[in-house]
Amino acid sequence: MREAMVRATRKAARASGGRPVPAANLHVTLAFLGSVPERRLTELAEIARGAAPGGGLELACDHLEYWRAAQLLCALPTEAPAPIMALARRLQDVLAATGFAPDLKPFRPHVTVVRKVLRFGRIEQLDSVVWRFTELALIESRTLAAGALYSVVESYPLSSGTKTANNSETP
Repeated sequence: MREAMVRATRKAARASGGRPVPAANLHVTLAFLGSVPERRLTELAEIARGAAPGGGLELACDHLEYWRAAQLLCALPTEAPAPIMALARRLQDVLAATGFAPDLKPFRPHVTVVRKVLRFGRIEQLDSVVWRFTELALIESRTLAAGALYSVVESYPLSSGTKTANNSETP
């Protein structure tokens, strides 16, 4: 599914003059926490484990948007799927109740496909790229000179609350 997203956005990525996100780094962020002390990682893992709903999730990205302030080109669905919106709300509620600072921006499910965008003319339609997610993952992100480095801390199947290896698509 990641490779399908790369193929669907290749032309717009080239035209943007920006830095395409490598296929392995494409994901949907449900809750961004910023810098988190290491001592809270176990607590975060418990929250993620408890938030994993039954059944998989699906996101059909069908257009691109340029987010000028962040210099990002993102793939989004025309209409946000209710199950993904509910999961993001549930995560934000639990995180806020346990003392994590809530993300103040309204949640919009998206996949960042290009960073450091220099130019973008208009919103572009895409051939719909459907992602089916079977896992929820707690990801650590580190910013390096070469770009972001993502590491899976733990992942959980969306059909149950047990921990698994990271071998499928994750939001």
